[in-house]
Amino acid sequence: MIKRPNTNAQRLKRHKRVRGKVSGTSERPRLNVFRSGNNIYAQIIDDTNGVTIASASTLEKGFEGRGNNIEAAAKVGQAVAQRAKDKGIDTVVFDRGGYLYHGRVKALADGAREAGLEF
Repeated sequence: MIKRPNTNAQRLKRHKRVRGKVSGTSERPRLNVFRSGNNIYAQIIDDTNGVTIASASTLEKGFEGRGNNIEAAAKVGQAVAQRAKDKGIDTVVFDRGGYLYHGRVKALADGAREAGLEF
């Protein structure tokens, strides 16, 4: 019997490795992405103060459509970018959370870039 690898444990290992190199500051906070099977979440985090500056997800009231597709990820990216711009943040460090930069994660990043965030 072949044991199936725990994919979330592998992702957390990658995420931990990336977090050793990527850190958000007050001037340039970190845009963190988390995706589940049904939803996608994005946060802009200042790691020096330990504060979440802005966030968006597909679970919010007023979000229309399904939460687990590329269109939804692009909308979340645009929403979090707009909220960051309202707080005066223009540049961020992208933290893909151990996920491949592909599909929903890439769509979220592209949506945030469209809305004016630089990274």
